[in-house]
Amino acid sequence: MTERTSRGLLLLGGTVIGSVGLILAGQQLLRHQHTVLTPAASEAVLWKNYRWSWDPGQRREAALLLATADQDSQRRRQRLLQGQAWGSAPIAAAVLQQQASTASQLGDLDRAKSRWQALVLLFPDSPLSADAAYHLSRTNPDLTQHLLKQHPAHPASLERAVETKQALHLARWGPGHHGAGGVIREACLLSTTAAAPSNDERQLLARALATLGDGQASLDCLQGAPPQPATALSIGRALLQGTQEQRSKGERLLVALTHSSANPVGATGLEAARLLSEPLYPEATLLAQLPQSLRDQSADIATAEVRLGKRKAASVFQRWPKHPASWQLQWDLARAELLAGRWQQAEGWLQALATTVLPEPLAARQRFWLGLSLAKQGRAAEAKRQWQTLLKQHPPGYYTWRASARLGQDTLPGLNQPAEVKLNSGDRDTSPPSLKWRPLKSDDALVNNLWRLGMMKEAWESWRSRHASRLDPTSLSPAPDHTEMITTGRLRLAVGDHWGGLDTLWRTSLRLVGESCNTRWTLHHLQHPRPFAAVFAAAAHEENVHEALLRAIAKQESRYSPGVRSVVGAQGLMQLMPSTATELAGRKLNDKELKDPKANSRLGARYLGQLLDQWQGNPWLTVASYNAGPGAAGGWRSDELEQDPELWSERIPYPETRIYTKKVLGNLWAYLQSNQAPCAPRHADSAND
Repeated sequence: MTERTSRGLLLLGGTVIGSVGLILAGQQLLRHQHTVLTPAASEAVLWKNYRWSWDPGQRREAALLLATADQDSQRRRQRLLQGQAWGSAPIAAAVLQQQASTASQLGDLDRAKSRWQALVLLFPDSPLSADAAYHLSRTNPDLTQHLLKQHPAHPASLERAVETKQALHLARWGPGHHGAGGVIREACLLSTTAAAPSNDERQLLARALATLGDGQASLDCLQGAPPQPATALSIGRALLQGTQEQRSKGERLLVALTHSSANPVGATGLEAARLLSEPLYPEATLLAQLPQSLRDQSADIATAEVRLGKRKAASVFQRWPKHPASWQLQWDLARAELLAGRWQQAEGWLQALATTVLPEPLAARQRFWLGLSLAKQGRAAEAKRQWQTLLKQHPPGYYTWRASARLGQDTLPGLNQPAEVKLNSGDRDTSPPSLKWRPLKSDDALVNNLWRLGMMKEAWESWRSRHASRLDPTSLSPAPDHTEMITTGRLRLAVGDHWGGLDTLWRTSLRLVGESCNTRWTLHHLQHPRPFAAVFAAAAHEENVHEALLRAIAKQESRYSPGVRSVVGAQGLMQLMPSTATELAGRKLNDKELKDPKANSRLGARYLGQLLDQWQGNPWLTVASYNAGPGAAGGWRSDELEQDPELWSERIPYPETRIYTKKVLGNLWAYLQSNQAPCAPRHADSAND
């Protein structure tokens, strides 16, 4: 009996050990065979994993990728997602969210409700449950408070706050959300009822209105109460952008702010000093009213005093070499000497700050003009080295184009021809292969996974929900690091918010110093997306205009945002004035037609074609005319346009057109050179990026 028992125990132990071994071996095999699925995977690969993978997690990821890529058949999406909401991993919440949305689109409201309920019950803390709480809160008011408290900055929360007129919530978490401004203004008008806001609440509401650019409404909201420092700063910033009377109010408010703080050189005081020092020709009497301690510690005031002749620039460059105010001062001083033809003095200012302390766009500008000032002094070999270094170390743009031209390598094609191959790709982005799907690499695992599974909208909303306090460009809190800003820009672009995405990426590029080659190249590519592929290809083909020129204009005019309307009434991708569009189309167009990407891009291409014909293909006059009109641009022609077009461009008397011309031509060169190999490192220590 004992012998039989021993044999049984040995057999049982061997079975257990063997089973464990098989499990471990199976796990190793699964890991070995595991394929990381992304939107870059082919449909065939996704279907293969969906049907045959041994790993249920792999099958679920394949199902999600297939479902998110298939926007044409909701029934097929429903079948793909069936049975995939198992487990407690965050990805299960994504499946529930997709199941509910698909059922809602199919009109199966009962199924949608059950999926929303499961999502809120199982994943109440996940940003993915915000949409569920929003839908369910219509019949369950308790969920409104859960939604606003748990996911305050999520778009679903902000939409619910607009519907329920939660002005304070909107002021704190999303004053720019559609409809929020009206709710906030309405709350400000309350003065005699029990619902009237308290003084602290009015401060918050006033700051929100100031972020919307309405400084006068901000002041009115306070109803005579003195603004708190943060409120005064926000209102002052907004008022400076208004009428002369409002500007004077803003200046007085900011001056008073610098005296009211126990620490004038804190973040608030320094920002007030920056705003007051911003004009190219600041008011000496205004700066003299600021506290002496602030004047001693502010780089912005120091640079203003240089402009007023009260301080030596060298002392500013020595003390604040890495401050944006110093960067701008250096350019202003150098530009004045360049335009006067004083090449040696220009060289001196251009060398006053090392290239290594400047962000990439400003370093490229410095290298080009240093090369030109050297060439004008007869030092051709030194100039050539500067331009060659510029071409080697910087991504394609305005100054690399001009360096290439100065070196005899200008390959700008004829612009009155389509040149690009007509694509049949709908509205998808046709960026070069290097810009196709890439990992997000943010510090948020959920957002990274949503991005990897093609759920761009959900990734952006989750990121925004978790990082709302750091996405406000007017905030005085420590700025997000460049990786966080690049992530924000990428997410915005991925959901079609080209206006916000390109703005975020541009601001990042202007503050990023000492970055690696890879980071510079990534930023460059991200700032030159290619949405509306079929639209631009067709417009270029039909109107005989190079597609790269159309994109260069559209990026600068509207940042690829069809719904944008300028303060003077220009509309659409190419920002056409209604009168110009009417003339080009031969009939009056309504707002809907003007905002239609296909119609707007075609009319914009037609206008560009006319300008190219008028100026015999000259890119400088064509681009300047698109902004200022051919009459104005024609009046600026001179021999310098042929001999030194860079100096001609700097002499354009309209600052807006001057900047516009350089930016558009830089965009043009970047799109033409989109397949260029990555740049070389700017510094030896960034070679191993």
